[in-house]
Amino acid sequence: MLATTAASLGRGVVLFATEAGVAALLAEGAAGQETAEESRRRSLGVATCAELCAAAAELGVRRIACETALRLAGIAAERLAPGVEVAGMATLLADARAIVSF
Repeated sequence: MLATTAASLGRGVVLFATEAGVAALLAEGAAGQETAEESRRRSLGVATCAELCAAAAELGVRRIACETALRLAGIAAERLAPGVEVAGMATLLADARAIVSF
């Protein structure tokens, strides 16, 4: 939500996914069944992770999947959504002016 909100306000955003977060950058349908959390969000009228990721792409958010996290998760780069880059943390740190992490 933070990335899409910042991008909609015209800010440059880089979304760098690590650990289990790389699954959010999979191509539509590549993650398998909708999770209970996604179903819960949908039932409450809150944007799902899939919807937020699609919005991020439309808003021009630079999306990067951590190369190490992909290896640890056993996810091939070919399964990522179109436009998602694969890079290491050095790439993020080289380009970042500010980092928000949680």
